[in-house]
Amino acid sequence: MLRTLKEIIDRARRRGKKRLAVAAANETEVLRAVDEARQMGLIDGVFLGRGQEILASCKVARIDPNNFAIIDIETPALAAKECCRMVRHGEADFMMKGSIRTGDFMKAILDKQEGLNCDSLLSHVAIFEIPGFDRLLFVTDAAINIAPILSEKIQIIQNAVNLACNLGYDCPKVACLAAVEVINPEKMPDTVESAALSIMSLRGQIRNCIIDGPLALDVAINRKAAQTKGLKSPVAGYADLLMAPEIVSANVLYKSLTCLANAKAAAIVTGAIAPVVLTSRADDHETKLLSIAMGVAGI
Repeated sequence: MLRTLKEIIDRARRRGKKRLAVAAANETEVLRAVDEARQMGLIDGVFLGRGQEILASCKVARIDPNNFAIIDIETPALAAKECCRMVRHGEADFMMKGSIRTGDFMKAILDKQEGLNCDSLLSHVAIFEIPGFDRLLFVTDAAINIAPILSEKIQIIQNAVNLACNLGYDCPKVACLAAVEVINPEKMPDTVESAALSIMSLRGQIRNCIIDGPLALDVAINRKAAQTKGLKSPVAGYADLLMAPEIVSANVLYKSLTCLANAKAAAIVTGAIAPVVLTSRADDHETKLLSIAMGVAGI
């Protein structure tokens, strides 16, 4: 069990230095985060995009561009495409979004011929260090899959579990979130899918984890709440990973933790042939740095 995001940075250091390709790298906060990751010995950086704009952004960010390879490419979309090619051919270990629209960035990654997709569902996994909470908490999927069906939820959970295992977890405990702990087929069909996912984990259809659901958030993470409700579950009160039923609840949970609970966060896209660092323009410098470390540690 991991308790702090610093432990992820430590794991990333033990992985050895990786090569990070940044698409449309003319974004100041991204450049600062990449440079700090370089100074920490986590990565070597390759900046792709309009060369003059990257150099100007380096000047604003007060970083030395000579510490990085810069590849001059005319458009952000072409920069993302070239990042994918570099990862596919082993010239980079993973890639990161810079000053490019998320849609254009993901389009390059999802391209069946030239992207990073390997016929699996891509999904977003975030990790939070929450003041007063005794462990790191994984949340999926707050950014990619809008209203996943059962077969997609299986892949979303497996992606997150695979990442957790890469980060040192033997058998993470997964809570499928709902508003209640009882199955309500007519009014809350997600509760039925949560129960199905639980049975599937018992039968080995979802590997290397223990799943239970439906579970309300308080029951999933708080042992006293689980005891008060009389729930007998190997997950209730001990969840490492929260699987939200759809993107709205996951996104609200993500932003509630960061905006209201002062949680530190890191996030990547999983399911591709290499980790993808996909941060928001609103994410702070620390989140970008921690997400890079998460990408290194998750390789």
